[in-house]
Amino acid sequence: MRIPANELKAEFKKILMSRGFDDTNADEAAQVFTDNSVDGIYSHGLNRFPRVVSYLDHGTIKPEHVATCVSSFMGFERWDGHRGMGPLNARKAMDRACDLSEKYGIGVVALGNNNHWMRGGSYGWQAAGRGKIAICWSNTMPNMPAWGGMDKKIGNCPYVMAVPRSNGQHMVLDMAVSQFSYGKIEEYKLKGQQLPVYGGFDTKGNLTTDPAEIEKTWRVLPMGYWKGSGLSVMLDTVGTVLSAGNSVQQIGTFGDEVGLTQIMIAIDPGKMNTPEETDRIADAICADLHSSIPEKEGSKVRYPGEREYYTRQDNLKHGVPVIDEVWQTIKQLEK
Repeated sequence: MRIPANELKAEFKKILMSRGFDDTNADEAAQVFTDNSVDGIYSHGLNRFPRVVSYLDHGTIKPEHVATCVSSFMGFERWDGHRGMGPLNARKAMDRACDLSEKYGIGVVALGNNNHWMRGGSYGWQAAGRGKIAICWSNTMPNMPAWGGMDKKIGNCPYVMAVPRSNGQHMVLDMAVSQFSYGKIEEYKLKGQQLPVYGGFDTKGNLTTDPAEIEKTWRVLPMGYWKGSGLSVMLDTVGTVLSAGNSVQQIGTFGDEVGLTQIMIAIDPGKMNTPEETDRIADAICADLHSSIPEKEGSKVRYPGEREYYTRQDNLKHGVPVIDEVWQTIKQLEK
């Protein structure tokens, strides 16, 4: 079935307010989950919402806790998320990074002790909407073996880059350094589908495309094998140094995926380029990609973020596809 975006948001907001959020924060958080669902990122929208509510019910997320700045030097600030609502804190931090970039050309906010930010791409779209280039990432709990290892030591750290375009069709890369994020593996399992390529290891130690088998071991595959493994280690290390927050290893001792470290970098291209110059560069690159000879007849090579943009247009027009079981679960969260 398909549900209008405004109906989704109203349901999310009502449930969040019943868990202690005030009207403003409930509205903003509900918008995050709605936007993720509208853009087709159901793994961090509709499908993730019940889990977030369970964290609220167990006190893992404190609705009254908001991120605060603890130290600053010119365009660089260090913030403490106080283990509040991850997406709200992350949005606040990215907004501040954008503000700093307007003054200094570049703004960096290192956000420590935050909770899961949900969909990392949200903050790329957010910055691009303000005309900024964005680079941001988060660490995670240990959920992936380092290359050559068997036990989980590193995180599938989400990494985001964004370039603004005046027509709103921003270029936004949103990826985990595992071949598939945990949310995407869960989504394929819910749909009863196989992954398109190997995503992890089964109980016999063999690479598999079966999401259910990967969930038994949670031995997910680093993208690029040793390259993804090394990138994960460095994102975690740089983020922890900048934020003085928690590393993947430390997060692994908490018993849950809380107290994460996130980095928000915003760059104002307007300090060097006019918007028309930035558009010309980005448009030419996108056009060149579109001129590619497709591997499959009738298909198209897309730039990062293009699929989400057109999914958004379709879902806003026709409603968001919702799995009946997931919608019933959400409805049962009402108090």
